[in-house]
This record gives sequence, structure tokens and C-alpha cells, in this order.
Amino acid sequence: MSDDVKDENNRIEHDEKGDGSLDSLEPGLRREMKNRHIAMISIGGVIGTGLFLGTAVSLQTGGPVGLLLAYATIGSICYAVMVSLGEMVSYLPLPGGHITLAERYVDSAFSFALGWNYWYNWTILFPAEISAAAVLMNFWIENISNAAWITIFLAVVIIINLFGAGAYGEAEFFFVSIKVVTVVGLIILGIILDLGGGPTHDRIGFRYWRNPGPFPQYLGIEGAKGRFFSFAASLTQAAFSYVGTEVVAMAGAEAKNPRRNIPKAIKRVLNLALKTSDGAKSPFVIAIKTAGIRGLPSVINAAILTSAWSAGSSDLYCSSRAIYGLAVNGNAPKIFARVSRHGLPYVAVLFQSLFGFLAYMGLKEGSGRVFTWFGNMTAIAGLMSWFGICVTYLCFREGLAAQGIDRQSLPYVGKGQPFVAWYGAIIALFICIETGKPISSSRTTSRWDCFPFLYIGARIWRRVSLVEPAKMDFKTGMDEIEAASYDEPPPRNLVERFWNWLM
Repeated sequence: MSDDVKDENNRIEHDEKGDGSLDSLEPGLRREMKNRHIAMISIGGVIGTGLFLGTAVSLQTGGPVGLLLAYATIGSICYAVMVSLGEMVSYLPLPGGHITLAERYVDSAFSFALGWNYWYNWTILFPAEISAAAVLMNFWIENISNAAWITIFLAVVIIINLFGAGAYGEAEFFFVSIKVVTVVGLIILGIILDLGGGPTHDRIGFRYWRNPGPFPQYLGIEGAKGRFFSFAASLTQAAFSYVGTEVVAMAGAEAKNPRRNIPKAIKRVLNLALKTSDGAKSPFVIAIKTAGIRGLPSVINAAILTSAWSAGSSDLYCSSRAIYGLAVNGNAPKIFARVSRHGLPYVAVLFQSLFGFLAYMGLKEGSGRVFTWFGNMTAIAGLMSWFGICVTYLCFREGLAAQGIDRQSLPYVGKGQPFVAWYGAIIALFICIETGKPISSSRTTSRWDCFPFLYIGARIWRRVSLVEPAKMDFKTGMDEIEAASYDEPPPRNLVERFWNWLM
């Protein structure tokens, strides 16, 4: 039975019960994303150029061991964030996601700071992915201005988002399917090439871990200090690759059957320099070329191109929903809360589309260099958002205990809490502070201190205090969420059982 048939049957069942609110959050967003949309978005909705192209920068900066440690560290924080987010969003999948929840469980000033920081993160990511797409096109065609590619990619991404959450979900289902197959294929191919299975039969193994070595000396700094800085510098790029997994929280307000689909989605989250404008700078393409495999670099580059396209679409979706959530909570002009009769926050989408034109900066400086700039700018903002999510969860947990709500009754219960959330908050903040320090007079990383400035400023201006656990709001919006949730029909055969497990 297809998703469309299931959704229609469930709609009829709810209508027969006199409940007509299954698919809408009147007068705002509508629940248009199907099971498979949320499933694929959670698996790889933000797998983009941060992984496929940005890895080159991390490998050059941190070396193989530095790269491995950086991705392992950021990955552990990502896990902490997602299990914390999962408990909150599966219980209350509201417009604005964790931005709205921060107002309920911390205070309005924290929601203000978290919301604008999150908005900034996705707003800057949008032109970054469009710039990367232009880099990838240069792999095949070099005599056409990048302005043409940027214009085409912007047009497609904007059109997808203007058709609403359903169209975005369908596009992501298609794009993410390609990305997942590509990632799995590259992992298998990498193992084969390392073991000498390529056309040249060159067994690579751990050759490059010995020469030039596991760690480079960062900026020529000698000894353990230089190697540590290599690892620290790789953390920023690793964060850029991981940041965005929390997109499930923003999509929760537009998901069908949220109590069933959001917990499943949370469980599925996938736990060389770019100074020239050439997609061949991807380390995967370099490895395949070195192995002497003809034709495959173009196939991989095409798959990476769909990733940039997909990630750009996700960036526009999340940034528009972020500013919509800010407007709904009174932290942005109310005009951004306007929606069409089909539930599209069209003002927010059109406004955020304008930031895509920042990608044209690459026409002067080089799209590859602009991509690196934007990547550095967003990594720290993303980590601060993760810090905010973990803090919100810790307050959420206190509220549950104070009001006698059994945590085990939640649709999703994360393991290892509250220690996991404390770990995520502390390590994310530590990385932001350490990587925000200037390492030398010639190089610095992104600033992190905008978040505390926003929070302290908003708290003083609004004269607010922390929400008391006993007064936290766990009820508003619950009626609509429960009305939109339903029991899935049991699978009738092995095929349906597999599909239900997968999606």
C-alpha cells in the first residue's frame, strides 16, 4: 500500500470521527510531509558539499588521524544533540522546532538568541551550497561563467521551496536516495582501492599515515602544539559537515503522523584545498583518478552535484522556517509569519531566497574560496545551536520531573540522559571557545561570542527570568498534535513489513 493511499485512508478515518485537523496547523503550516519524506530527510537531508568537497580541507589541515579524530568528536556531539532533540520534538513537534521549545523551557531571551543564531547559520549555508554547485560544474565545463550556473541552481531551489513542504519532501526523497547510494558506494570503493583492487592494483593501506604522516604541523608550528592545532582546525570543518542534522526538528511541524514519524527519523540520522574552481578537488574524485578508473569521476561528481542542490534546498527550507518560527514567537517582524492558504510561509521563503544571491561573490573571489569562507562562518554558529539544544533539553527534563510527567511515556526516550546532554553542551561550547581564539596573527577562525551577546542583551532588554520547571508549558498545541497522530495499519505481507521498517 503506497504512502498516498495510507494517508488518504487515515484522513477518511479521522474525518469520520469528526476530526478535520489532521493535516493542518490552521492558520499556519500544514502537515504535508509523508513518512518517506521525513525518513529520507533524516537519513541524509543535509549530506552535502561539507562531506564531499569540504573533507579535502580537513584532510589537508589535520592529516588522516586529525581528520578521523575530528569527525569522531563532532559525531559524538551530534549523537548527544539528536537524542536530546528527539525527546522534545517527538513530544511537541511545533512550528519553529527547538527555537519555540527554548522559549517554553528556558526563557524568551534564550529563544531569541538561539533562533537568530540558527537563522544566521542556515542563511549563510544557502549561498555556500550554491557556490559549491558552481565549483562542481567547472569539473566538466570551464568556459561558461559561474554566474550562469548560480542562476540556474538558485532558480531550481527557490521554485522547489515555493511549491511547499510536500514538493520539498518529494525532491529530498529523490536527491537523498542518490546521496545515500553514493556514500555507500564510496565507502565500498574506498575499501577496494585501499586493498589494491583498482586497475593499477596499488595496495595503499595506511601508506599516507606513515608518509607524510598522521598529523601535519599546523602553520609550521613545531611539536605537539602544531599537531594539536591541526586537529583543532579540522574540528571546524567536521562541524560544517555534521551541522544540519537537526533539520528534523524544523520539519516536525509539517510532518504527517508526527508521533510516529519523528521518533523513527531521529533513530535514522547518519550516525585538499579549494582555492581553484574545480570539482576535481573532491578527495573522492582524486582517489578515483589516482586509481586509474575512467568515467567514474564524472559519475561521482554528478552525484555530488545533486548533494549540493539538495543541501541548498534544505538550507532555504530551514532558514525560512527559522525566521517563521521567530516571527510566530514574537522575535521577528510579524510579516514573516504570513502564510498562504496552502500553508506556505511565502514571505519568509521569498525573503530568504534573496540571500542566495550572495553566491555571486564567487565570481570575483572564486567559488571554491567563497565556499570555504561560508563554511567557516557557519560551523561555529551550528555548534552554538547544538549547545542551545542540549541546554533546552536539560531544562525540559527538569520540567518533566517537576510536573510529574513520566519520561518513559514520551514517544521517544534517548539513552544515557542526562549525561549525554551535559556532554554535548560542554564539549560544543568548549570547541566554540577554543577554535574561536586566534592561533596566529595571520589566521583566525569564526567568532562564537555573538550568541551570549544576543542572549544577555535580550534578557536585560526584556527583563525576563528563567522559566520555573513547575510553570513550563507542556500542553499548548498538544490537541492538534494528538489529532494529527494515528496508528499505522499493520503490514499485510513481507514487502509492506520491510517498507514500514525502512520508512
